[in-house]
Amino acid sequence: MKISKKDVEHVARLARLRLTEEEKEKFGKQLNRILEYVEKLNELNTENVESTLPVVPLKNVLREDEIKPSLPVEDVLSNAPDKKGKYFKVPRIIS
Repeated sequence: MKISKKDVEHVARLARLRLTEEEKEKFGKQLNRILEYVEKLNELNTENVESTLPVVPLKNVLREDEIKPSLPVEDVLSNAPDKKGKYFKVPRIIS
């Protein structure tokens, strides 16, 4: 499979990227080299190779919820660009 300039432009459009002609050429070459390498990997005989997924044991990385005291309101609002009383003041976005 060969990546064309049109393919690069399509992917760039999907990613909302503006590429120069030089970048399109460069990235096209890089993507083609990646695909060539994948094709080489596809040639390997992996029929008797045992799966290694997952390589590391999976565990939940979430921490326990702990009740902690809040920051003082004055400290929280000290760097606010605009405030009203003890609240952040933000521009109105719904009319």
